[in-house]
Amino acid sequence: METTFDVRIWKTEVYQGTRSTSYYVRWVVAGKQWREAFKQSALAESFRSELVSAARKGEAFDIASGLPVSKRRTTRDVPWYTFACEFVDMKWPDVAATTRRTHAEALMTVTTAMFSNVRGKPDDKLIRSALCRWGFNTNRRNDPNMPDDVAAALRWVEKHTRPVSALSKPDILRAVLAGLTRRLDGAQAAPSVLSRKRKIFNTAIEYAVERELLSKNPVPALKWKPPKPVLAVDRRSVANPLQVRSVLNAVRDQQRSGPRLVAFFGCLYFAALRPEEAVALKKHNLSLPERGWGELHLETAEPHAGKEWTDSGENRDRRQLKQRERGESRTVPCPPELTALLHAHIAEFGTAPDGRIFVGERNDSELPKLTITRAWKRARADTFIDRVAASPLARTPYDLRHAAVSTWLNGGIPSADVAEWAGHSVEILHKIYAKCLDGSGEALRQRIDRALGH
Repeated sequence: METTFDVRIWKTEVYQGTRSTSYYVRWVVAGKQWREAFKQSALAESFRSELVSAARKGEAFDIASGLPVSKRRTTRDVPWYTFACEFVDMKWPDVAATTRRTHAEALMTVTTAMFSNVRGKPDDKLIRSALCRWGFNTNRRNDPNMPDDVAAALRWVEKHTRPVSALSKPDILRAVLAGLTRRLDGAQAAPSVLSRKRKIFNTAIEYAVERELLSKNPVPALKWKPPKPVLAVDRRSVANPLQVRSVLNAVRDQQRSGPRLVAFFGCLYFAALRPEEAVALKKHNLSLPERGWGELHLETAEPHAGKEWTDSGENRDRRQLKQRERGESRTVPCPPELTALLHAHIAEFGTAPDGRIFVGERNDSELPKLTITRAWKRARADTFIDRVAASPLARTPYDLRHAAVSTWLNGGIPSADVAEWAGHSVEILHKIYAKCLDGSGEALRQRIDRALGH
C-alpha cells in the first residue's frame, strides 16, 4: 500500500438539483482529486471531519483509495449477505451436510438482523426460506430453476443488508447477538442452539478479519453475556430397562414398519449407538455368535441432512464416525439380548443388496428418518399413561443412547471403557452422560434414612 502525507481538504459543496440536494466532500491526495456525494449535510460534514481529523493527527493517506489508512478497509467492504455467501462457499467442501444446513440456519438469523431498512421487504417467511434453502446453499444459489419469488427476495436482501464493517458498531453487534437468542416465535432459544449459532457467527467474523473486512473481532470486547449452554442430559429423560423394554414391545406392534425397527432401537439402547451409526450398520460389521455376547464394529455414520445439502443427492450423508478421523473404527460390545434381536431381524427381513441391516419397507437404500420418529412416537404414546407421555422420559430415540450410557456407568463399568464404547472423551462423558437411572433417587434417599437411624 503506497501512502502520502500530501493532503488538502476543501469545504463541502452544495448542489441544488431540481428534485433533490446533494452535498459533496472534495479533497486532494498526492495531486489527485477525490469527491464523495451525500444526501444529507450532516453525513457530509461527518465524513469531512474524519478526513480533517486524520490529516491533523499526521495520519498517512492511501494513494490508491484517497482515504486515511484507518478508513481504507471500508473501500474493501462488502454487504453482509454477499460476504456470508462467500463464507458458506469457503466452508462447503470440507464440512458435513448437517453442518452445511446448520451454517445456513445460523447465517439466516444473522442476516435478518443486518437489514439496513425494511422498505419493500418481502414476507418474512419467504426471506427465511430463500436464505436457508437457496441463498446459503452453494449448490442451489445459482440454480436456473429457482422460483421467481425466491430470486426477488434474495435480490432485495443483497441490496438491503448492512456492510460487514457495521458489526464494529456496538449497537448493531448487540442487536445481532440478541437475535441469536430468540426463536422465530420470539421465545427464548435453547442454550445449545444459541451456542451453536454463536460459534458459527464467531467463525464468520474471524473469516472477515482474515479477509481484512474487519480490523479485529468485535465480539469479545462487547459487554454481553449469553445464556450458559446446558451440557448435562436431563435426568428425567433417562428411562430404566423395564421402561425401554416396554416401549420396544410397543414398537413391534406398530404396523407396518414397527417390526423392522425393534432391533434398530435395540442398537441405540443395548449398544449406545447414535441413530446415524445404527443406520449405517452392515452385515460385515457384526461379529455375533448364535447366542451370547458379540461385538459391533462401527466404521461409518450416515446422519440425515436432506437431499439439498449432500453431495450425493441422497437424504443421508456418509461420514466418518463422530470425533474420529476418516478410516477410524470403534468396537462396541453387543449384549446377548441385542444379539438375539439382530439375528431375529436378519432372519425375518434379510439385508439390503449392499449388506445394510436396517432399511425402509419400500426403500432398500436407506431408513427414512420420518419412519423412525413416527414409530417411536406412537409406541411411546401406547406405552405410557398421559402424565408420563407428557414428560421428557424417552421422548426421542436418542434418549435411548443416554439411558444406555447411564446404565453402564451406574452398573460400575469404568468411565474409560464407557467413553470408548460410546465414542466420547471421559471428560465429555462425565459432563453429559453420567446420569442416574429412574428410581435411583429413591435408593439414595433410603441410604440417608438408614444413616439417620430411621
